[in-house]
Amino acid sequence: MDKSKEDYISGLIENLKNVKYIMPDDLPNIDLYMDQVTTFMDEHLKSSKRYSEDKLLTKTMINNYTKNKLIPPPYKKKYSKEHMYLLIFIYYFKNILSISDIQSIFNPLTDKFYGGKSDIGLEEIYDEIFRLEEEQTEGLVKDMIRKMTKAKESFTSVEDEEDRDFLTMFSFICILSFDVYMRKHIIEQIIDNSLKKETVSKPKESVSTSPDSNKGTIKADNNVKVNKTDKINNANKSKSIDTKNSSKDV
Repeated sequence: MDKSKEDYISGLIENLKNVKYIMPDDLPNIDLYMDQVTTFMDEHLKSSKRYSEDKLLTKTMINNYTKNKLIPPPYKKKYSKEHMYLLIFIYYFKNILSISDIQSIFNPLTDKFYGGKSDIGLEEIYDEIFRLEEEQTEGLVKDMIRKMTKAKESFTSVEDEEDRDFLTMFSFICILSFDVYMRKHIIEQIIDNSLKKETVSKPKESVSTSPDSNKGTIKADNNVKVNKTDKINNANKSKSIDTKNSSKDV
């Protein structure tokens, strides 16, 4: 790999240590209006923007999250600290997970821990997750350096330097993408098998509505009626014969 490109990638990897997070103490202790929420998020997460004009959180996004029940509705148009924790989680989740998957994660989270329903609240959960993520940063940086070293070992037989540089870069991108793919696959499996509520539907008894079956029933009923009529007629005939015979005898 070209030395300048290698230095550039190494710099990107090292900069992962400097990625800004919203620390628990950064969150205001007062409820915020929607404009204040979007401004806060934009200021504290601007280092993670790909392009300067990117919008990290908009009013439409917040309304959609509420509509899709990812977050509870605001109280008197104000969003609490708990809302902020959920919005931060959504910001990270939405880059790799669908809205449906985020719903599956958030449903038990908000049902159990939102609004003081448990001994542990969203603030304590956010603190703990933040601590875990900080611990992971150093390991992730080392892992990326190993992956870059592995990519540099590929396509060594390619003589054209420009082609080799491109293929080395392509290898590094593929290794990172495969890593993301595998992790995403694991997350989706956990969601599907552990978090999504299974709906068990009882099989309904089938009621035949076909015209033929109804005809068969009608025919059967008619046959029963005919048989009953025949029996009555035969009984009347036999009575009539018995009467005639008895009058002859007299």
